[in-house]
Amino acid sequence: MKKYIPAAVIFAAFETAAISLWLTKDNAFYLFNFSYIGCVIALGIVLYARAYRHARRVVQLLVGLYMLVYLGLICNENMQIEGFWYYLFTGVFEAATIHYAVAKIFGPLIFGRGWCGYACWTAMVLDFLPYKVPASHERRKIGWIRYLAFAASLAFVAALFLAHVGNLERIMFWAFVWGNALYYALGVALAFAFRDNRAFCKYICPVTVFLKPMSYFSLFRVTCDKGKCVSCGRCARVCPMDVDVPDNSRSRKNATECILCMECARACPRGAL
Repeated sequence: MKKYIPAAVIFAAFETAAISLWLTKDNAFYLFNFSYIGCVIALGIVLYARAYRHARRVVQLLVGLYMLVYLGLICNENMQIEGFWYYLFTGVFEAATIHYAVAKIFGPLIFGRGWCGYACWTAMVLDFLPYKVPASHERRKIGWIRYLAFAASLAFVAALFLAHVGNLERIMFWAFVWGNALYYALGVALAFAFRDNRAFCKYICPVTVFLKPMSYFSLFRVTCDKGKCVSCGRCARVCPMDVDVPDNSRSRKNATECILCMECARACPRGAL
């Protein structure tokens, strides 16, 4: 039963957040939202503990589709970075601002870039493409594009406020729709161009500007038992994010890129990870 304890802890943490936000905000949506996500993540941990190979994909699809279809398209909430800027400028701490605080700004101090591996609705689609293992683990020097995308999203929302544009909520909805369409188009194009499903995550995604620095201090990390490791290199070869897995230091190559997909652990012949 010990292997199911992490699932119980995660569920309890999300349920605590759900009840707290429900009572403080007087809105039952938060009870449903955080309870659902907590249940899904706990289910994923249980499936992983039972050695079900597609445990991560189950979580990724259940959370990603919930946020994309239900929250985004049905509830008209822009959960992209533009939605975060929108709520930040209006001074409202709910929806996208809570999402970003939990999943992408402060949460990574605990679970690193787990969001990217288990919940991102962009990566959810890109992970269906054929290049799960990159053709090359050498990074191209175009990571600066993410900072342009980050600045562009901020400038777009700031311009709307400065120009006193009306009907902002409707504009934010269509920004979510067209923004996602653009992300998917770029993601698929880059995946085939670089033969790497996660090329968009590595070079374009503006959310990584928040995720990367916080992930450096992540509490949960993949580490290597040097006593068991035989330096076969399998873990590094299967890593979709080009992390130097056997190196346990926080400054290892691409250290802040780990999405906790655990492909390295599955590939290790000695159980060293």
